[in-house]
Amino acid sequence: MTTPANYRGYRVMTLPGDGVGPEIVAAARRVLDAAGQRYGYLLAYEEGVMGGCAIDAFGTPMEAGLIERCQKCDAVLLGAVGGPKWDTTDPDKPRPEQGLLGMRKGLELFANLRPVRSFKALAHNSTLKPEVIDGVDMLVVRELTGGVYFGKSERTADTAYDTMIYSEAEVERLVEYAFTVAEGRRKLVHSVDKANVLESSRLWRAVAIRVAERHPNVELRHMLVDNCAMQFIRDPKQFDVIATENLFGDVLSDEAAMLTGSIGMLPSASVGASGVSLYEPIHGSAPDIAGKGLANPCATILSAAMMLDLSFGEREAARAVERAVETALEQGARTADIAAFGETKLGTAEMTDAILAALAAG
Repeated sequence: MTTPANYRGYRVMTLPGDGVGPEIVAAARRVLDAAGQRYGYLLAYEEGVMGGCAIDAFGTPMEAGLIERCQKCDAVLLGAVGGPKWDTTDPDKPRPEQGLLGMRKGLELFANLRPVRSFKALAHNSTLKPEVIDGVDMLVVRELTGGVYFGKSERTADTAYDTMIYSEAEVERLVEYAFTVAEGRRKLVHSVDKANVLESSRLWRAVAIRVAERHPNVELRHMLVDNCAMQFIRDPKQFDVIATENLFGDVLSDEAAMLTGSIGMLPSASVGASGVSLYEPIHGSAPDIAGKGLANPCATILSAAMMLDLSFGEREAARAVERAVETALEQGARTADIAAFGETKLGTAEMTDAILAALAAG
């Protein structure tokens, strides 16, 4: 088939990874290509090896030259990495997560965006009361390249330490990004820290106050991380945009994900200073169901919608994909992880078919 001259073209690096990763990335590609035919863009795909599969193939958690290949693409779509097969406490052995950390550092992926939005059709899945989660629409903006995950660490025979370290510049670019995003939302930023104990958090708070002065129409509220964890359960609708450091964001974003009742529904984006961003579902590799065609593809498909919006500017297509997922859910499409007792459980391909049908009809 001849490609129309007015089609917009983008290059995507796919990293299927481990476990169910290849299945859910394949599902997202089906939806991306269908949306492209309808909305006038064309995607060219490359594929890379990262995670446990790279350890098996090359002895390292990332194939050589992968970051450079990603830098030549417009965006990166990741499935999942890791699994019990590669779990180890030996500091000298490679771990799949090292590939992801290296990718974040290599692409300068400084901000992880995790939108958390309640789906009316799945309200029964949450352990919280429907009136508590109805209308939840928050965005966790987590710093990705600093903090305790990248500070100096050491382990001796009977002790170990990890160092949480931040520069003003690292904090400022993250908080500035959060305020910029909040401008287009409800104009509220919660800066989450542990300033009553940690010196790094006191620096964080001071920088947040300075950044807020440049955004007078956005309200800044400070909240300690332990209180934030409690407030997520007590009153999650109070939050709009949450800006926080790496470790706190890692924990809080997973807690926020469960407000919706299933970690299999939520996407994420990691925004790069170099212009190349990475998109992935927040769930793991689910090795227990890998290769069985049972994985929920929704989080990966919604991550692909974020890619259409943030990396390509294809906002109409992005909204259409998001609506298609919501419509499929409203029409009763369910994979096992989101199905209530007695509901029909669809496999990965069938769930993708339902989303494609909703996309075509919408």
